[in-house]
Amino acid sequence: MMPINFSKWVQENGHLLQPPINNKCVFSGNDFFVMAIGGPNDRTDYHVNQTEEWFYQVKGDMVLKIVDETTTPHSFKDIPIREGEMYLNPGRVPHSPQRFADTIGIVIERTRTGSNAVDDSMRWYCQECKNIIYEEFFLCADVATQLKEIIGKWNATDKTCKHCGAVAPESFLH
Repeated sequence: MMPINFSKWVQENGHLLQPPINNKCVFSGNDFFVMAIGGPNDRTDYHVNQTEEWFYQVKGDMVLKIVDETTTPHSFKDIPIREGEMYLNPGRVPHSPQRFADTIGIVIERTRTGSNAVDDSMRWYCQECKNIIYEEFFLCADVATQLKEIIGKWNATDKTCKHCGAVAPESFLH
């Protein structure tokens, strides 16, 4: 495997970093894979990865929404990641990347094969009482395809919170 000139890669592949999914795998190794991700997106889901995820913001700013499950009640926090900054999201911390228009970031995750084969999940929380309304577990193999399928399942399900009765909005792939 040879080094990649990332600026040149973006010039040639930037059209792939657009909605609805906004990401493209740049490297895939035995232990890690590297994705380039563009904005904008408008996500209401939270990803729960059993292992750490490393975020580096190449162009523009983003916000990583996280759920701190060590507090009671759980607290929802925004972590701004500005251009040139990096952040390591701990494993098992629910997170929802919010990317703005004309932004590019890099995310590095562990592969989910062999001894690394662990389930991820996608969650949707009630915007009123903050309880989980829906959660889907999956073995992450192709995030672009799987995310689209899981969001489709969410959009087809009853979004009424069983705790407070609030109705959550649909998720859109843009």
